[in-house]
Amino acid sequence: MNSDTDPLKARLRRAERMRQVKAFGLIAPLLGFLLVTFVVPIASMMMRSVHDTELSAVWPQVSAAISTWHDRKALPDEATFAALAHDIKTSYKERTLSTAARRLNYDLRNGRSLVFSTARALPETADRWTDAVLTANPRWGDVETWGAVSRASGPFTGFFLLAALDRHRTAAGRIVPTPAEEAIFIDVLQRTFVISLAVTLLCLAMGYPVAYLLAALPPNRGNLLMILVLLPFWTSLLVRTAAWVVVLQENGIVNNTLIWLGIIEKPVRLIYNQIGVYVAMTHILLPFMILPLYSVMKAIPPSYVRAARSLGATPATAFLRVYVPQTLPGIGAGGILVFIMAIGYYITPALVGGAGDQMISYFIAYYTSSSVNWGLASALGAVLLSATLILYWLYNRLVGADAVKLG
Repeated sequence: MNSDTDPLKARLRRAERMRQVKAFGLIAPLLGFLLVTFVVPIASMMMRSVHDTELSAVWPQVSAAISTWHDRKALPDEATFAALAHDIKTSYKERTLSTAARRLNYDLRNGRSLVFSTARALPETADRWTDAVLTANPRWGDVETWGAVSRASGPFTGFFLLAALDRHRTAAGRIVPTPAEEAIFIDVLQRTFVISLAVTLLCLAMGYPVAYLLAALPPNRGNLLMILVLLPFWTSLLVRTAAWVVVLQENGIVNNTLIWLGIIEKPVRLIYNQIGVYVAMTHILLPFMILPLYSVMKAIPPSYVRAARSLGATPATAFLRVYVPQTLPGIGAGGILVFIMAIGYYITPALVGGAGDQMISYFIAYYTSSSVNWGLASALGAVLLSATLILYWLYNRLVGADAVKLG
């Protein structure tokens, strides 16, 4: 009996392995595409936020010598000053001094001028390089200046991640808050999440009735309205945002209509502030809320509400106690989709918002393209990604808990 069944079990296992191999072969191209276009860029971004070899590439000697600086309350030894003088003179001759100056300028106020003024004032030779460097620029007598050199010596650093959280590390190694006049990123991150949450709630408030109407209408009329919902997808995002600039300006349609109706006497500022950001982002993201809601509502049998009505429930009670709980998966899916898309918006706030309404994506783009501070741009992206993952985890926990209660 066993001799007959064992070959059959072996054939079944081989057939199952072949089925798994074929299934993996079908999804392998998609996995490879996601790996190259999604996983690798994100991993590279995360690495740039902690990996820093910009200074050590042009100042190798002082980057190595600074590792022996243990007493952070006193200046480094003569060997470290000599290594600094050698690296400054060498990079000045090789025209790579601007790289070191740019990196130190991230951490030190007027760090660029410090580096170049020192390079111009250093002598060719000196009996004691400590005195020569201090004579060239007295700022090298401050331990915080050397702390900046130490933090930039790499290869790994927490400088950019701390800066993205409005924190910095002193020469003694303590993590302290950034001065209030320089701290901006926590406020920007809070503004990003507040705007995204407000837009999500606005999309839910406007999208729920629309989705309910689409699900309740006959197919021929419902399909016509669905085309109107999908129509914005056929228009460029930039064009839709620019259209709101025309509509919301002081002499635009909205202000002229309100004046004609007698509601206001003079134009109201509706653009280049958060009002314009809310209006434009809600209009653009509204279909992403309607579609998940519609797909869930379409699958809810109307007989459930009729049964509740037949048992004595009022229309409002039947709707709130029977219908709405069944749409929670659509609310959750639409909400998380709109929220995650909103926190990464760049073009719309940049065009219709003011200087104080920009979201964190604006600063990521600025540090990537304008100031070429890839480390800080990557750190901001890493902080945004981490915050998003935490919120998504909390969402899953809450949805899971609600699902258990409903079950």
